[in-house]
Amino acid sequence: MADRGHGGHHHHGRCGDEHDHDDDPERGIQYSLYLKIDLMNVECLNEERDGSGKDVFKSWENRLDREKYVVSDADEELLFNIPFTGNVKLKGVIVIGGEDDSHPSQMKLFKNRPKMTFDDAGGEPDQVFEMHPDNTGQLEYATKITKFSGVHHLSIYFSKNFGADTTKVYYIGLRGDFTEAQRQEIVIVNYELAPNPADHKSHLEDHVQQQIQ
Repeated sequence: MADRGHGGHHHHGRCGDEHDHDDDPERGIQYSLYLKIDLMNVECLNEERDGSGKDVFKSWENRLDREKYVVSDADEELLFNIPFTGNVKLKGVIVIGGEDDSHPSQMKLFKNRPKMTFDDAGGEPDQVFEMHPDNTGQLEYATKITKFSGVHHLSIYFSKNFGADTTKVYYIGLRGDFTEAQRQEIVIVNYELAPNPADHKSHLEDHVQQQIQ
């Protein structure tokens, strides 16, 4: 059954002073995981303009920037393959979608499945969310944290929207904890494969001199 989660930090959308909460620096820090994305290797399948999928990963302060966005091409589907530069404990996702009916209506998350295709996305996701239109970033979809620990690659599949021919996304915000990847230490050991004659030359000369005497 698809479930829709809301994290403990989305309540600001219900507050009367929501504008102050939206611009809270603490909120920006929480949604700073975009800085830990390996942007050079982000893939967005079915994007109308090449490379535009990367534009939706931006700072919290720029989430309402309407200049940068991604629109689907052939149909309403969009699939993001998002590698991180370390390990992430993913706690929540915010999606600001397009106007009218171009906003995604369903989001499927897949953990640690690099290079996913639309055929792969037909498999069992790690979590599914039925979405609501959100043009300002008020709704957070809370993940099952125990399932989304140790994430080094995240795939986000928007399978449908609210009825438009194409899907538009302005912003994807990711909240969670980041841990640097453990580097493999390479130990180089030099072995002496054969004795060096020079090391033994002086000993041999001494021995010969003793025999002559």
